[in-house]
Amino acid sequence: MQYVGTWQFAENQWEFFGVSQSDDHRDLFSWGTGDAPNKVGKDYNDYSTFTDWGANVISNGGNKANLWRTLTKDEWGYLFCGRKNASTLFGLGNVNGINGTILLPDNWTLPSGSSFTACTTHGMVRIDDYYYYEDDESKHFADNTYTAEQWKTMENNGAVFLPATGSVLGTDVLSAGWRGGYWSVTPYDEDLAYGFFFHSSVLGPQGSSYRSRGFSVRLVK
Repeated sequence: MQYVGTWQFAENQWEFFGVSQSDDHRDLFSWGTGDAPNKVGKDYNDYSTFTDWGANVISNGGNKANLWRTLTKDEWGYLFCGRKNASTLFGLGNVNGINGTILLPDNWTLPSGSSFTACTTHGMVRIDDYYYYEDDESKHFADNTYTAEQWKTMENNGAVFLPATGSVLGTDVLSAGWRGGYWSVTPYDEDLAYGFFFHSSVLGPQGSSYRSRGFSVRLVK
């Protein structure tokens, strides 16, 4: 999800703005700011209510309001931990030079000529209900590497790429290209909300962070 004065989806799954966040060029949002994309203050008390980004008219996403929505914390948990063979249906990787997380659909079939390695087969271990960990931080973005053309073949078979877009604290962009976070609709308490957070050795599909922190948004229908 991107805000450029109007709302749009990135043209390619690996694209993100990184450090070039501004009032008309933003893809890292504080929690629930579907009606106020440029609210970037550090006071988490300013984010007591949630407006879904999917309520907006998205120019290349049907161009009508309320066609999309943000996942719940339970839906993030299902993708990584709840569905059949969940641990084989995600991995870390690099697409067109960008690090991130790869999610595969339930009925995944590997396209001819493609490859995929779940990071759980390379040492990442589920250590509690909703947390995967590996002590070698240099490891998993190298598990799966695709050119733009190779990724299109994967994407056409239903694979999804979530780039490591970093985060915003106030106006500072941190860890772009190495860490990623994607909000859910679900509050944790008065100060925090749930989301999916990851880096090269950790995936937390039901993690939490302060609502004032700026993270990415991935919408679903």
